[in-house]
Amino acid sequence: MLTFGHAGVPILLFPTSKGKHYENRDFKLLDAIAWYLDNGLVKVYCPNSVDEAGWYNESIHPFDRVNTHKAYDRYLREEVYPKMQHETGHGRIATAGCSFGAYHATNFAFRYPELVSHVFNMGGAFDIRMQMDGQHNMDTYFHNPMEFIEHATHPDLWRMGIVLGLGEHDFCRSSNEKMSAICMERE
Repeated sequence: MLTFGHAGVPILLFPTSKGKHYENRDFKLLDAIAWYLDNGLVKVYCPNSVDEAGWYNESIHPFDRVNTHKAYDRYLREEVYPKMQHETGHGRIATAGCSFGAYHATNFAFRYPELVSHVFNMGGAFDIRMQMDGQHNMDTYFHNPMEFIEHATHPDLWRMGIVLGLGEHDFCRSSNEKMSAICMERE
């Protein structure tokens, strides 16, 4: 994991599909927020993904993909989040990501709204069923924001700032429109 900035609101910034912890730096995404980093307004944490070993690993059973993601989720919640909280003094964090990174940002934020104040997505895909080869169980359900959000009841979820950004011709446009409609229905 790479960390940028010295103080401020902690942001957990995920890489795109099968991306690495250095991707957001190399793609100059952090340059776009340099002023905020330099002035201590945000501190950004860029974890590695486990997508190749999990959701995109077609050599293992779909339920093993979910189990790999569950371990990653546990790592984020039990190790990364406390580190962010300790280093910044903020109780709640923001999550962000592009493409499949937006899935990770949304999944973590919607699963743990008591830990997350804002989620910023850019061209996200939110329905994990596309990675499951037709298989489905409760673990899949609880890591699929497109499914579990419809029945979510945690009050902090509806106090969260949720941004679904995309371009006019984004191939994930329909996914974002569907997620937006679900969120709007729940307000």
